[in-house]
Amino acid sequence: MTQTVSAPQDVDIRATYLAAEDLKLAASLLYQAYHDDPVFLEIFHGDKEDYEQRLRTSIREELGAFWQAKQPMVGLYLGEAMVGVACLNGPDDGVGFERFWHWRLKMLLNAGYFSTKQMMEKEKLIMSQVPLAKFHMLSFIAIHPLHQHHGFGHYLMAAVNTVLEEHPDSQGVAVYATNDKYREFFKDVDYELIKEVQVGKVKGALMVHHRENTLTGS
Repeated sequence: MTQTVSAPQDVDIRATYLAAEDLKLAASLLYQAYHDDPVFLEIFHGDKEDYEQRLRTSIREELGAFWQAKQPMVGLYLGEAMVGVACLNGPDDGVGFERFWHWRLKMLLNAGYFSTKQMMEKEKLIMSQVPLAKFHMLSFIAIHPLHQHHGFGHYLMAAVNTVLEEHPDSQGVAVYATNDKYREFFKDVDYELIKEVQVGKVKGALMVHHRENTLTGS
């Protein structure tokens, strides 16, 4: 039997980069987190019987693409159990960045060509609106349903900030929040609303966490 409990002080909470053997569990967490996301419901046709299969395939292939392209993926652990995951695109570095998108296109084809094309267009549209020259994009984030509302999201976002600090050429982290709950969470962890961006029929908030010296000029 599984119970929802707050983490006691003596339990080890740690964040680390994912290993290959962690990807399957990370994909399961992300599937649960994004099952009802309005963008994915539109792109992968949530009204069709094969929606769940297409979403699972997409997330699995996305993680494979992140792994092959050596993009940062962070797992949050409570003891030995993974309770959260965050996946980021690294700073735009021109040719390398374009190679990553081509790899994603190849990997995502199993989800269907038109769904893949829509997903690529969604990402490019959002990223084109970010007012930074070089930045990370928080593409996926999830906390296990049994461990939500206990502060683990803040631990995970602290780990995302550590990724940012490890890349001095990145000016900040951007994220696209599609509902009010996520918008409030990101606002609480120092993400600023940049603008509303519409993807297909879905409107969401483009938000950015700035590296401190980006704003201060120091």
